[in-house]
Amino acid sequence: MAKRLLVAYGLWALGGPLGLHHVYLGRDSHALLWMLTLGGFGAGWLWDFWHLPSWVATANRARVPRDHVGTVPALSPLRLVGQVMVGMYFGLVAALGLPWVPALLAQPLAVGLGVQLVSSVGDQTAEVPSILATAFLTSLLFQGRVLAVLPVSLAASVAAQRHRRYKPCGTPQPRLAARLYHLGLACLAFAAPLAFCGLCGASRVLGTLLALPRAAIELLLLPLRAGWLLAETLGFAGGSPLRERGTGSKASDQGQRQHWAYEVLGLPAGSSAEDVQRSYRELVKVWHPDHNRHRAKEAEQRFIKLQEAYEELAGSRR
Repeated sequence: MAKRLLVAYGLWALGGPLGLHHVYLGRDSHALLWMLTLGGFGAGWLWDFWHLPSWVATANRARVPRDHVGTVPALSPLRLVGQVMVGMYFGLVAALGLPWVPALLAQPLAVGLGVQLVSSVGDQTAEVPSILATAFLTSLLFQGRVLAVLPVSLAASVAAQRHRRYKPCGTPQPRLAARLYHLGLACLAFAAPLAFCGLCGASRVLGTLLALPRAAIELLLLPLRAGWLLAETLGFAGGSPLRERGTGSKASDQGQRQHWAYEVLGLPAGSSAEDVQRSYRELVKVWHPDHNRHRAKEAEQRFIKLQEAYEELAGSRR
């Protein structure tokens, strides 16, 4: 199907930074590069405006590419600069999005893939093993440091220029659905680590924001607490309100337990120890389970209550 220049310009205007016009013209490597760099950091998208007519003509086979078997493409300073920049960009993205992966593995691999992507734009390509081997060797020299992305990218770009070649002619192009599927997988592999790190950072920021009100309250109460502590140290104040409240609650609970014990033994509050012991012995004889076989369950419960009441009063007296 013939490509139309007007459609190409429309896609360039609407989705140029995402490389839609390159997808339309079958330039998938160029389209992926634009997707991952947002139109070559904006400058490449504007640069495409002047090259669209020639790309449309090539896509329509108006300019049939000659066979470049045995020839080497001319050295392009612009492509070399693009390789260095994109290689550095991919290396920094790997350092940010893959902090759990060793730098000696993630950094040279990302740089090499970025350089190879720029090398595959248009009708040229380069040898991937040579680029990756150079990137890994250079990264070993700099021990995988973050600042090593520049020399690693530069060395990989030089290796790509030394092993540059033309793409084979006449290679059939996959269907549009398969091309979009491959482009989507590549974009997902690039964006997923960054999205994960972004979500982790957002959760940490959200946790910090949620903790700010409590920290502000603690800060506002700090002078009051310091003053109360100073008053306690100088003897102008007793224990803290929380301690006093806790002591009072314990005392009230103990008083309620004793009042319950007196009621169980059938005695008024404050009875003497002799009265408590006498009442306990009498009631134990009455409610002993062996003497109440016709109501054993009720007798057992009353017997247990008598034991607990006597222990409560006898223990408090001890």
